[in-house]
Amino acid sequence: MFLVTGGAGFIGSNLVAALCEQGADVVVCDRLGSDDKWRNVARHDLVDIVVPERLLEWLAESPPLEAVVHMGAISATTATDGDLVFDVNVTFSTSLWDWCAAHEVPFIYASSAATYGDGRQGFDDDGSLDALARLRPLNLYGWSKNVFDLRVARRVASKAPVPPQWVGLKFFNVYGPNEYHKGSMMSVVAQKYPLVAAGKPVTLFKSYHPDYPDGGQLRDFVWVGDCVDVMLWLLAHREVSGLFNLGSGEARSFADLARAIAEAAGVPSRIEYVPMPEEIRPNYQYFTEARMDRLRRAGYSKPATTLEDGVHQYVERYLSQPDRYR
Repeated sequence: MFLVTGGAGFIGSNLVAALCEQGADVVVCDRLGSDDKWRNVARHDLVDIVVPERLLEWLAESPPLEAVVHMGAISATTATDGDLVFDVNVTFSTSLWDWCAAHEVPFIYASSAATYGDGRQGFDDDGSLDALARLRPLNLYGWSKNVFDLRVARRVASKAPVPPQWVGLKFFNVYGPNEYHKGSMMSVVAQKYPLVAAGKPVTLFKSYHPDYPDGGQLRDFVWVGDCVDVMLWLLAHREVSGLFNLGSGEARSFADLARAIAEAAGVPSRIEYVPMPEEIRPNYQYFTEARMDRLRRAGYSKPATTLEDGVHQYVERYLSQPDRYR
């Protein structure tokens, strides 16, 4: 039996779908809320759905678990309640880590590329205490994720009890089905496809950096199916532990993304550039790209899905369909 926290969320529900398709028993820890988030898990026969407030109580009486995959978090980069974010993203995560260490259960958790801040120090997934301490995240969410990465690194360095397998994954710009409940935090693909399909242009921010043209801002866009493949591989290779980037390994421009959406929708590409809000200009990231060397050296060899192929799959199999859910 697998426990997936955040299992009704975006990345978590895609992992839940894959595990259920393999015939695994899955328990989800999440809040379904009052919107359509429940649709992310509606197709799957789950053992149970447990709200986060009851999880530690549930674990005390749970049957043996094969692994805990901890995707649950307050993930909005605009979050401002520091006490709440710390409680959910650090304190709760620490409790799950300690439980897995005490019960010898593998533990995979979501970190984030937001820990890298403006990227001036690069995107090297060095999990040492010194390297993590040098990172300067730009928002509360990224800071909370780095705090937990540091806690993990301290426990490992001090030879404190650790789960038999532990993995932190620094997700980059993930896109794919089941992200619709995220609103303004959805990927650009999900936000722009309805406009493109309706014959309207894609609006992108103008550039305010001399090295990047309008639409030339670069991101590491990664198809959620690739993220799931990595997690399934890790669950099958319990000897692998560590902190790893999870991206495509190739930075692509927003203009490339807009053209891929238009091509997948079967319409001409039309892009209009609009002013970037002044309040986000000072801390805007113009480049992200995951270094994937460590994960490759650990043994994961499957090539990343190209941006064009990922967008095509997303549009053809999900966004253009009456039922967009996996």
